Amino acid sequence: MSDALPFVTIIIPTRPGQAEIPAVTAARSLDYPKDRLEIIVARGTQPAVQRNTAIRAARGDLIYFLDDDALARPDALRRALVHFKQPQVKMLGGPNLCPPDAPLLEQVFAVVLGSWLAFGPSRARYDSVGVARESGEKELILCNMMARRADVLELGGFDESLYPNEENALMDELQKRGATLIYDPEFIVERRPRPTLRAFCKMLFTYGRGRAEQFRLHPTPGSALNFVPPLFVVYLEAAFVSARWLGPVVFAPLGLYLLTVVAQTLVSMTTKGFVRSLLALPLVVASHIFYGLGFWRGLFTALKPAGQKPAFEVQLETLAP
Repeated sequence: MSDALPFVTIIIPTRPGQAEIPAVTAARSLDYPKDRLEIIVARGTQPAVQRNTAIRAARGDLIYFLDDDALARPDALRRALVHFKQPQVKMLGGPNLCPPDAPLLEQVFAVVLGSWLAFGPSRARYDSVGVARESGEKELILCNMMARRADVLELGGFDESLYPNEENALMDELQKRGATLIYDPEFIVERRPRPTLRAFCKMLFTYGRGRAEQFRLHPTPGSALNFVPPLFVVYLEAAFVSARWLGPVVFAPLGLYLLTVVAQTLVSMTTKGFVRSLLALPLVVASHIFYGLGFWRGLFTALKPAGQKPAFEVQLETLAP
């Protein structure tokens, strides 16, 4: 009986005027009773505001957050309900994987995103890692996430002063209150990485900026690892400036670092292929530099208090599943 199943709302933020929304097409193919499902498209220019507006209008007990280009698998909701049978589970996430038919450059970007050296534990957002387990904000990502509506509303939704990283602060707060968050490597969406090198590097910079702004607003010990790339950037600058006085010895740590990158590349070749892994090698280094630069930028951005945030217009469209 479909009445025994929880009502689910799928929330998809997108830009004003976007006609084709791939996530909607995929959502309509989900294996779930149509009378227990609604799809809300939230159009606007600030995703956190769009999602919060849609959450307040949603009828679902469970909210499935998808980016507009995230293609959910047909069994996604059925798989999720297995975890949500446990009342302490408040949020579930899984990886967003590069489609196998994506262009080579995008597949190379996917190798970088799924690299331990480039993204640490957050590589689980871009690759199916391990087994289903209790997890946290380092592994879950908002483009493929399900949560209990009541718990999200109780915390006031996503922090609208953050973008990106608005979900990370919310997950930290849920865990402080004793909630269980689950990472399921088989709770998968397909989503293409950035299409160009410029866009990819800009994304890395934005991720760094967002993490620094999150740390300023919601500092937690979990952000300690994110200080490594900005410190690496400082080391690089200091090494090249001081080399004329101190000599090549200042580059010894850099040599060790590059050997580590090569080792990571050799490991990657065993699962990701020779060509993609080799092409990803310089981008692993670039990921640390651009993320680090973005982090430094985020440490000094002007953060406006909640009362001074600009108003963002959001248009909601409830679609038939």
